[in-house]
Amino acid sequence: MRSALDLDDYNLEETLQIVSGFGSDCYGYLVTPNVDHVISYCGQAEFRALYEQATFVLLDSRFLALMVRFFKGQVLRVCPGSDLTAGIFDSIIKSDDVVIMVGGSSEQTRVLRHRFGLRALHHIDPPMNFVRDPVAIEACVREVESLSPFRFCFLAVGSPQQEIVAQALKRRGLARGLALCVGASINFITGNERRAPRWMRRIGIEWLYRLLQNPKRLAYRYLVRGPRIFFLLWRIELRAKRLVAPRDSA
Repeated sequence: MRSALDLDDYNLEETLQIVSGFGSDCYGYLVTPNVDHVISYCGQAEFRALYEQATFVLLDSRFLALMVRFFKGQVLRVCPGSDLTAGIFDSIIKSDDVVIMVGGSSEQTRVLRHRFGLRALHHIDPPMNFVRDPVAIEACVREVESLSPFRFCFLAVGSPQQEIVAQALKRRGLARGLALCVGASINFITGNERRAPRWMRRIGIEWLYRLLQNPKRLAYRYLVRGPRIFFLLWRIELRAKRLVAPRDSA
């Protein structure tokens, strides 16, 4: 069966402009599909539903963009989630903005508070594999809602856990602010993991650097599951759209 994934066609700079003006008077959530997510999107109806309700869907993978350009002749803008997260902390969040981090550690929260002078950064630490426990999901969602309205809520608990929480917040309709499904992005900002050199990121082989850094954890994802994307490229249509005009654009 052929699938279609709608992508918001913005690069990093444009996305930073858009999210900076999102505000705290409504709720939305942002996802950044990589190769692994696209594979899940093609094969799992439940995962597709999580993406279809997202406010923003930004392509995370330069590797996937290169493959689409090579095989299909289609040019897609890329907004890496790790770069977006770093940009938000560096240039958008103000010291008194209410910011929530779901996942990560207390030490990472301390580092972020100190480095960026954040006086209203809150940390929520759900239990391992909490997505399998409806009670634990409910507790996490309620805690986020108790801190609303917020400027940003960074969901750093891996996929699909973070998307499930983001969708639950939308369904309940109580939270206000922008939630971002950011995966391991906080690890890079706080130094818990090293990012690939810039030249590797630019040519789309950041995945190789991560594999070499942690082969035991990532070998299956990149070497067994990942190659499925070459088959799925012909079964999925990536549709780029631009619904929001970034400020200062023509």
